[in-house]
Amino acid sequence: MEAPTDDTDETDDTGTPVPVPERVGRVVSLVPSLTESIAETAPGLLAGATDWCTHPAGLDVPRVRGTKNPDVEKIIGLRPDLVVGNTEENRPADVAALRAAGIPVWMTEIRTVDEALASLRRMLTVACRLPVPGWLDAAAAAWEGVRPAEPRRTAVVPIWRRPWMVAGRATFTGDVLARLGVDNLYAGHPERYPKIPIGELNAAGADLVVLPDEPYAFSAGDGPESFPGLTPVLVSGRLLTWYGPSLAEAPRLLGRALADAR
Repeated sequence: MEAPTDDTDETDDTGTPVPVPERVGRVVSLVPSLTESIAETAPGLLAGATDWCTHPAGLDVPRVRGTKNPDVEKIIGLRPDLVVGNTEENRPADVAALRAAGIPVWMTEIRTVDEALASLRRMLTVACRLPVPGWLDAAAAAWEGVRPAEPRRTAVVPIWRRPWMVAGRATFTGDVLARLGVDNLYAGHPERYPKIPIGELNAAGADLVVLPDEPYAFSAGDGPESFPGLTPVLVSGRLLTWYGPSLAEAPRLLGRALADAR
């Protein structure tokens, strides 16, 4: 007879059963948003994070390289009870390698604000065995009270230059803006992050160009000059693209930035 186990197969956002231990004491996060979510909820639970995990400030944990090139052997050596990742940020091959090494990997899949709130709640409570944090309830309340500004406007949302790339179909960024009254002009594009020539971006008929400071660090001196006919809106990439504790303040701060551009 096999020895009993305390592990429970729970299902992550992809529908994959994950053998989550009954007690989770060491977690490696492969996504900055998830890293901040866990660190703000349970300081000390994180056993590792990527080089790109910049929040909360002063986070002191072993680093495992980037989201797209994690050091799998180092992660295995950290002996985590759980690894958390995201289908957009992390490569299937790395996830498979970690699972083959016997490490439970919980994958999130987030394309809307509603998905973010639900996914974070499940990751924290089911995968990490934590109580629901106050910041998550505050984030849900903040977005529940959002009413889109009128009249609605359209925007192009570059995320990179050389080559120019924009937010396209089914992105978290596009949903955030839509809830605030700004429609992503490329939301109907077949690709999620298409490469679009700068001339086409300028001629597409948008009202605004929304320029986040990550992943490309757009700034007042790097970005707006390429869109002479559009009103630029410089915003925090963490507020626009992260789905963690920043969700609680994102509607207010992004709404103000967009309103100031009217």
